[in-house]
Amino acid sequence: MKKLIAAIALAAAALVPAVASASDHIQVGRLSCIVEPGIGLLFGSRKDMTCTFHPNSGPDHTFSGQITKIGLDVGITERTRIEWLVFTAGDNNFEADALAGRYVGASAEASLVVGGGANWLIGGDKDSFMLQPWSGQAQIGLNLAVGLTGLRLN
Repeated sequence: MKKLIAAIALAAAALVPAVASASDHIQVGRLSCIVEPGIGLLFGSRKDMTCTFHPNSGPDHTFSGQITKIGLDVGITERTRIEWLVFTAGDNNFEADALAGRYVGASAEASLVVGGGANWLIGGDKDSFMLQPWSGQAQIGLNLAVGLTGLRLN
């Protein structure tokens, strides 16, 4: 248990510098994602997901995609819900399709029946979007994951 707490604390500490940069960006909406169930294969995992972007103004936009984790990822999870606030360094004048693309960052999550996690990702069109450094995540299962994360939105 001490190793689990230490691993999560280490991953969270790696994410702290990103929090300061969020104040330099404009929040343009929220990205709500459902990640399909899956099994962590010790050194990584890849899971399909469906996301809906809820912009501050304008209609919602739906994306399909995949989330990939490289690092320690052990266990089984049911469907997981992740909520990100979406920030951009530009202004509010962009098309929702601009969120499509690749994102990279780091994450840490743990669950023993019920659990949660933290994720930080940057990417999209011209790497101009940041998904909230501390995303909300709720999951059911038995797992531990700490490492690099990749997200692809189509």
